[in-house]
Amino acid sequence: MSQLGPGYIHVYTGNGKGKTTAALGLALRAVGRGLRVLVIQFLKGPEATGELKGAERLAPQLEIRPLGRRGVLSPSDVSPRDAVLARQAMEESMHEIVSSRWDVVVLDEVLAACSLDLLKVQDVLRIMEARPEGVELILTGRGSPEEVIEKADLVTEMREIRHYFHEGVGGRVGVER
Repeated sequence: MSQLGPGYIHVYTGNGKGKTTAALGLALRAVGRGLRVLVIQFLKGPEATGELKGAERLAPQLEIRPLGRRGVLSPSDVSPRDAVLARQAMEESMHEIVSSRWDVVVLDEVLAACSLDLLKVQDVLRIMEARPEGVELILTGRGSPEEVIEKADLVTEMREIRHYFHEGVGGRVGVER
């Protein structure tokens, strides 16, 4: 058993900002304690984000793999290619979670991929089942399926109360990207 004990499954969902931020905060804390962390980003492309730049500084303890297409994916802009990329990311996630290389695995936006019908709920449930003891698994994204919520050990729902995005403020470097 790892220094994490049995390991648990976390779900960060909801319409509010902070799901990925919470997962990355946990990743930073884990790296600070000597754990190895992998973040696989569904629906996010290889743009030069702050988290990718930070991960470069913390490698090899922290690795972030953006496996989506370039640009921002909106529900009205989903393509068959996005489904192919999501399935490939799920296959890579399954391979990595059982590899014994990582203490913490974050599947960022995997729940959003489900809510956009790019993945099936069964795909996420299968990876939850495959998680070896001692591996902490974090799943993020809007619209978590109830079956995933029921199976998780920790569930946090981010609820938007107010957001400056609605006032026309875009994503800011170092805060949202």
